[in-house]
Amino acid sequence: MKLLASIGREDIAVVYIVEIEDGKPFECVESVQPPIPRQEKWVLMVSTMYGCPINCAMCDAGVFYNGKMTADVIFEQIDFLVRRRYPNGSIPSRQFKIQFARMGEPSLNNSVLEVLNELPHRYQAPGLMPSISTVAPSGTTRFFEDLLEIKRNKYPGSLFQLQFSLHTTDVALRDKLIPIKKWSFSEIAEYINSFYSPECRKITLNFALAQNNPIEPTILLDYFDPEKSLIKITPINPTYRALEHKLCSRINPRRLDDNIHIVQKLRAAGYQVILSVGEHEENLIGSNCGQYLRTHLTAAKPMIDGYTYPLVT
Repeated sequence: MKLLASIGREDIAVVYIVEIEDGKPFECVESVQPPIPRQEKWVLMVSTMYGCPINCAMCDAGVFYNGKMTADVIFEQIDFLVRRRYPNGSIPSRQFKIQFARMGEPSLNNSVLEVLNELPHRYQAPGLMPSISTVAPSGTTRFFEDLLEIKRNKYPGSLFQLQFSLHTTDVALRDKLIPIKKWSFSEIAEYINSFYSPECRKITLNFALAQNNPIEPTILLDYFDPEKSLIKITPINPTYRALEHKLCSRINPRRLDDNIHIVQKLRAAGYQVILSVGEHEENLIGSNCGQYLRTHLTAAKPMIDGYTYPLVT
């Protein structure tokens, strides 16, 4: 794997632009969560596709799609990031999270299952915790059936994180944000009921909340058991796609008290709620979810509230 460029800060996040023999560049990320040290929590974000076919309204990685990655290419990213820090493959972090979320929808690539099956045997990493984030495209039933078996056999207890990205409880608006045929709320809920067990983590329902996109507890309660699922609310990160679709974040990271009423309504309905607002510098680096450096590098008019760090080649 060849390193083309990087951008970021060692104490927050670094984005790497890399390529392999076929000449297709792609991105992977490593990050920490200040003030938590790397020994406590280290996060890798790897790509599963060259671009993404979903074309979500807020995601810069969906502006093109050039195919799926093999398991070898996914592992090359993980090896590249791991060996830079820990050449012997022994990762001491209490939580070593690998998110399959930089570029691509993981459930559309069966190579992700190959990687998940082999990961526990590849490194000395007692804190290993894979994280799958998905919009649940239609036609992926077999992937999720196999994922359930791998989780049961290879990741006991709370060593696995599963997230469904919903973004709103309004079905019509959800279709605009995620413009593909996908599982309904009832189908997602049915799978959660199969996936969840009392010893595992609750399944995350993710909402990158835009203004005028509702999140109604009464609708959620019709489908999702608060004992099996939790709610994560995040801002709409600064991306070119969000600007194009005029998506303004309902969550103001600098005025979190403005969002308390949303959290209170959901907690009153019985849900565990995480208001997930990362470091502001991550937006400037371009390491946050939905951001993609190569979209920025080809933009005719660069934005001013994201992707401001200089590229190192």
